[in-house]
Amino acid sequence: MKKSLLGATLAALLFTTGSAVAADYKIDDQGQHAFVNFRIQHLGYSWLYGTFRDFGGTFSYDEQDPAKDKINVTIKTGSLDTNHADRDKHLRSKDFLNTSKFPEATYVSTGVTKEGDALKIAGDLTLNGVTKPVALTAKLIGQGDDPWGNKRAGFEATGHFKLKDFAINSDLGPKSEEVEIIISVEGIQQ
Repeated sequence: MKKSLLGATLAALLFTTGSAVAADYKIDDQGQHAFVNFRIQHLGYSWLYGTFRDFGGTFSYDEQDPAKDKINVTIKTGSLDTNHADRDKHLRSKDFLNTSKFPEATYVSTGVTKEGDALKIAGDLTLNGVTKPVALTAKLIGQGDDPWGNKRAGFEATGHFKLKDFAINSDLGPKSEEVEIIISVEGIQQ
């Protein structure tokens, strides 16, 4: 009798823990706990860093079954900020992001697999009116309760893509053909 009670208790605990891990999250873009950053080489001499100030989205995270994970992010391209007003104006122009014609970029995952501690995310990036696959590598930073009664999970992801793949054909030199993206998000469980 004791063994079956113990077994039932363990099974209930495992089931509860597993179901508590699978959850949907809204990216916390209000508290400055999320960032969509990028960097690109400037003539091969230095790195130019930038960020998008206005974005939002959701993600689903299932620690037990990463194949169920999903990511959906929308970025307002006009919110680009490289800390230089004239450069930002040029980057928003037809030469680069053409933000008046394409005010939003999106990233939608198409699959997630786990490799060691990393999550390999396949997804489609739509930027400058072009949709192409872009892979990200993500790591869980942490998860748990916050002081306000919410549950949170945070991730950092990195990836890269070529400008020309998204019809951005301005020639910045051979060292500046590829953009690195660095995404850090904290989500609030819904």
